[in-house]
Amino acid sequence: MASQVVTRAIPRAVHKRFSNRTAYLFLSPALITIALLTVFPLIYTVIISFTNYNLYHSSADRPWSFVGFTNFIDLLSPDGIFVSLFFSVFAWTLIFALLTTVLNYLTGLILAIVLNNPRIRERAIYRTLLIVPYALPNSITVLVWQGLLNKSFGAIDTLLTTIGLPAVDWLNDTTGTQAALLMVNLWLSFPFQMIICLGGLQAIPRDVYEAASVDGATAWQRLRIITMPILFRITLPAAILAFTFQLTNFGIVYLLNKGNPPRADTPFAGTTDTLITFIYKLTLNFYRWDKAAALAIIVFAITVALSLIGFRVTGALKEIEA
Repeated sequence: MASQVVTRAIPRAVHKRFSNRTAYLFLSPALITIALLTVFPLIYTVIISFTNYNLYHSSADRPWSFVGFTNFIDLLSPDGIFVSLFFSVFAWTLIFALLTTVLNYLTGLILAIVLNNPRIRERAIYRTLLIVPYALPNSITVLVWQGLLNKSFGAIDTLLTTIGLPAVDWLNDTTGTQAALLMVNLWLSFPFQMIICLGGLQAIPRDVYEAASVDGATAWQRLRIITMPILFRITLPAAILAFTFQLTNFGIVYLLNKGNPPRADTPFAGTTDTLITFIYKLTLNFYRWDKAAALAIIVFAITVALSLIGFRVTGALKEIEA
């Protein structure tokens, strides 16, 4: 009897071990990809951030060496060579991410509330048309907007002058470029927020509105007391994640105007450069890989910290943690 039990247990153990190996075999492509594209570059960046590896220390004649926290001190210390530039770029990055997130969210919210009204005919057609900017490749859309915003032959300035308004130098003036970035990013991003808000609106039971109507609540009261609190709680995590994405949004800033107009006091960054495009220029234009790596670590820490603060203050993950 005991031998039979042992005989049956052995195949089960072998089958279990084989099943575990099979699971790892199926996961191996994803694990290898994550290791090659995420883990190894992250480790390499951390190592480079503690060295003086740059154009002047990258050969056998001038080898690189570990310099400790020198790169971080140059970026953050009042005595550092990049400190004023870092805080100036960081301020604009924060303003850009905050303003564009709020504009995108409010626009998507308003459109979602309008399209959720059952009395509007052909709602499916309107939804499809409004999702088109999100469906098109961002890089192509930004380049099209670059042509539309050109002061010499752009359609937008032509339209402004036609109706008697002054033309705006969208790509050569700091304020104009900042406004253009917000406008183009609104065009690219509001469909995503609209989809999230539409999903949240459809998740609210209709019985709640019917009960409120029976109690005499007006449309504005139903929107203010029922729709907005529930929708805000549902869509808040997505809004915070959108803010985090905008902090590191490289494509629109670089493709639209490459962070220009240029600064008068430094060649390392333009007046509309964000931290991520600043890192790009330090890496590929000025070959300051040491400073770029340290800045990448700082940006990573800032992004994580702001995201955690946002989730904690707003209580967006309170239900999940519970």
